[in-house]
Amino acid sequence: MRPPDSQQSGPGQKPGPGGQQRSNELRVNRRIRVKEVFVIDADGQKLGVVQTDDALKRAMELGLDLVEVNPMSRPPVCKLMDYGKYKYDQKKKAAVAKKNQKIIELKEVKLRPKTDDHDFNFKVDHIRRFLGEGNKAKVTIMFRGREITHPEIGKQVLDRVIESVKDIAMMEQFPRMEGRNMYMIIAPGKGGVRPVTPAGPSAGAPAAAAPQAPRPPPPAGRPPEGGVPSAPPQGSPSRGP
Repeated sequence: MRPPDSQQSGPGQKPGPGGQQRSNELRVNRRIRVKEVFVIDADGQKLGVVQTDDALKRAMELGLDLVEVNPMSRPPVCKLMDYGKYKYDQKKKAAVAKKNQKIIELKEVKLRPKTDDHDFNFKVDHIRRFLGEGNKAKVTIMFRGREITHPEIGKQVLDRVIESVKDIAMMEQFPRMEGRNMYMIIAPGKGGVRPVTPAGPSAGAPAAAAPQAPRPPPPAGRPPEGGVPSAPPQGSPSRGP
């Protein structure tokens, strides 16, 4: 027995659970339930508004499908095409786009304030490889115990790192404290310590300039700049009317 039209699938189309059409698929052939459609043939020529049954008949004669490409239009726009080939081409394009898409990752490298030269060079090689792959690097200095009282030592280690990779990297975020750790973020490029997007005050940043001392008040009887003359001191004679 032939299933009802609402349960049919067009060529290359699979119904979802319960026979319902998948939301990401176009309506094809008998799934197009309107009476009239605006038809475009396989060569891109506009055939105008025709009865849906006539459009389906024409598609069958050409061995093609009637595909609703713009359901929001009134009447909906449909195109004569090989729907199976269309889906294959779309899937192929999506695969190529995904392959060419570059995802930048943030790789973390951890050091200690007293890292020896061998370990330091080993970690720097890792950082250079991450940057060469187009990723960013988060360099973290981990303080233990009383080491936290000397953050300048950690800052010196970070300075050594950026100096070692300045030919292929630039600083994206200045060194800053986070709990018992100090970290900075570097990105591919050139320029070393030149920041791309400074985020907050850096560790060891110079202190703010001291506020200027207030100016002494003007002598009695002399008006301040732009103000009203000050009152005479107490005990001074006043003129009569």
